[in-house]
Formats: sequence, structure tokens, C-alpha cells
Amino acid sequence: MAASAVNTADLYDERGEELDSVALQFQSLGGHTHFSGPVRTIRCFEDNALVKATLATPGDGSVLVVDGGGSLRTALMGDLIAASAVANGWAGVVINGAIRDRTAIAGLPLGVKALGSNPRKSAKEGAGESGVDLEIDGVTIRTGAMIWCDPDGILVER
Repeated sequence: MAASAVNTADLYDERGEELDSVALQFQSLGGHTHFSGPVRTIRCFEDNALVKATLATPGDGSVLVVDGGGSLRTALMGDLIAASAVANGWAGVVINGAIRDRTAIAGLPLGVKALGSNPRKSAKEGAGESGVDLEIDGVTIRTGAMIWCDPDGILVER
């Protein structure tokens, strides 16, 4: 945890109703347990081509939020894509779905929240859309909004 890391509980106490809390229980799977930044979004289902392409571009400290429909049948990110995110300056990735290579990802300087893991690869056809408003667990997540993640949970600017 970096010295400047924000704890979500303290942030919620400070800002309260300006923030939405995602109640869905994501696991903290990356090397950074506390991460935050402006959101970029992708909606895709069991196809990670957009995730791979996006994380290969400059992240500038952003957090990619991927709505994979909650599917745990295939992984939307593995260690190579996560390493690409690190190399391109992303602060973290939140996946409403599964990752793979969780031991390798845990060793990377990247924040990662996901529902779980599955070694099965996803499709690579590019199905999905980016830059769209997402709704995860009743919380709207918009491109450009700030997001804060730590082991307690996920807070999003309204």
C-alpha cells in the first residue's frame, strides 16, 4: 500500500452520499490492494479482445472497469494482459467476471478486483463496446468518474 493510498471506509465517512458503494463482493487479486483513478469502461461477455487492446494503450493512471456480465466461465484477463496494463501506466482493473493466472497477477504492481478466477481462455473476436455507462450491482459507472478500490470494497463518484 502506498503512503498516499486512500481507505474507502475513511473516504465514505468524509464524502458519504457523493459516492456509491458496490456491494458485490469482489476479490482483491493484484499486487496493489489500494488503487484509484478515473474510470474507463468496457462491456463484453466471455470475449477479452477489447480488454487486451485497451490495456495495450496508455492508461495514464486510469482504472479499467469491465462488465463481463458476472460470468465466471472464462477469464477476461491473464498475466500477459495484466503485465501490458502495468507497462502502459494503468492504476488498476475491475472485472465483473473472472481472471486467470492469479498467482502471477498478485505479483504485479497493479490493482485488480474480480469475482474470481478460471483457467479457461475467453473468445478473442472483439465483441463488446467501450466508453459506455455500466451498471454493476445497481451502481452506475461512467467513463471519467473517479473510482476507489481497496480490500473493503469499491466506491464510485456519482
